[in-house]
Parts: sequence; C-alpha cells; structure tokens
Amino acid sequence: MLRRLYDWCIDAAGKPHAAWILGCISFAESSFFPIPPDAMLIPMALARPDRAFFFATVCTATSVAGGLLGYFIGAELYATVGQWLIQLYGYGDKVEAFRAAYAQYGAWIILLKGLTPIPYKIVTITSGFAGFNIGLFIVLSIITRGARFYLLAFLLNRYGERARQILEKRLGLWVGLFLLVLVVGFIVVVRVF
Repeated sequence: MLRRLYDWCIDAAGKPHAAWILGCISFAESSFFPIPPDAMLIPMALARPDRAFFFATVCTATSVAGGLLGYFIGAELYATVGQWLIQLYGYGDKVEAFRAAYAQYGAWIILLKGLTPIPYKIVTITSGFAGFNIGLFIVLSIITRGARFYLLAFLLNRYGERARQILEKRLGLWVGLFLLVLVVGFIVVVRVF
C-alpha cells in the first residue's frame, strides 16, 4: 500500500493537476486534516527536483490560507467546530494553558510550532481562539511555513536523485520514521501544554 501511494505521488508530480492536489492537502492540514503536506511534497519534489521550489511555494501559500481558515474556526466557531477539532486531536484540556502561553509567547509559539511536526492546525485554531493579532499571525505563518517547505525544497532539489534512491530502497523504514516523528510531535504538545 505504501509503495502504491508513493508511486501515485511520484506519478502525480508530472501531471498538470499535481499542484492543485498538493495545495488542497496543504490547505486542509492547516485547519482540520491530520496528514501534513510533506507526505506529498517529498515524493513530488523527488520526482521533479526542478519544480521543488514551485511545490514549496504552493505549500506555503495554501498552508497560510488554510491557517486563516483555522484562525477563523478558533475565533468565530470555537464553541462548535473548533472545540470539536481540538478534542478530536486530544488537546481539549490543554487549550487554556495554550491560550495563556499566547499572552506571553504568541509569536514564538507560531514560529516554533510551524517548523515542527506538531500539527499546525492546533496553532491556527488556538491563535484565533486566543485573539492573536491576525496581521502578525499571517506574517509569522508565511515565515515559519515558508522556512519549513523551502528548506525541504532546497534539500530535495540539491540531493533529489540520491535521496530518492535512499528513500525507495527502504520506503517502509522512512515512512515509519516519518510517522514516529508525527506521533512524537503529538506527544510533545500533550506533555508541554
């Protein structure tokens, strides 16, 4: 199954609709979807290293746009949709601590959490819920999400063929490590906040 999904992403990289699919996943991940766009960005940039920076631009723009939806959910729909999403991801009892931390460290939280495998939707929804300055939220989101995706693009553009050979040789191991990093990210959020 992993091989089919990986092959589909590799194949999709050459299709005209590739950027649309990547953008939709990146948008959704910033507000409600559990799978980060890296799962598509990496194989697509490996398949087309010449388009890695374009794919990073798509991810950055759509992630920030999705972050605005997450912000809106937190600001205007927290009592219904926002609270349900936060509970779904297991952070319900941590929101007040997260909100209090925003009063003192809001900008640093956005910058640091946007770079890590910690789900960005938690940051976007809580930013809206905490009433964080939306203009600053947008600027910080562009910086942090752009840094994350452009760093990946740089590495995949530069070492794409070598990285592709290493990844394809032990796909199961690398996917397992990726999932482990995601799980650790979730645990860190639960323990820290």
